[in-house]
Amino acid sequence: MDYLDFDTSEDEHGCASLEAMASVSAAQVAAVQAEIQQVLGWAQAAFPGLQAPLDEGGEWDFQVQQQVEIVAGQTRQTFTLSLTGTPQFCEAFRQQFPVN
Repeated sequence: MDYLDFDTSEDEHGCASLEAMASVSAAQVAAVQAEIQQVLGWAQAAFPGLQAPLDEGGEWDFQVQQQVEIVAGQTRQTFTLSLTGTPQFCEAFRQQFPVN
């Protein structure tokens, strides 16, 4: 991963929230979107049919947010990828992707 750097926090049941944020120029948007798709593609392949809120019986879930900002006269786009997962999902995720 060149743009997404994940931080994690766990609850008392071992379920975790994994969050990554990238703020990039227009030239880097496609690369960030490709990394997001890489992560989501892996999750869908590794845990097929199990994406749903954890409190509804899912193994993992996600949310992607995108925001456009003007910083010092330059347009920047900020992407936030938030994943939640069971202990099994999070262990597999950590083996696949770097997490802080």
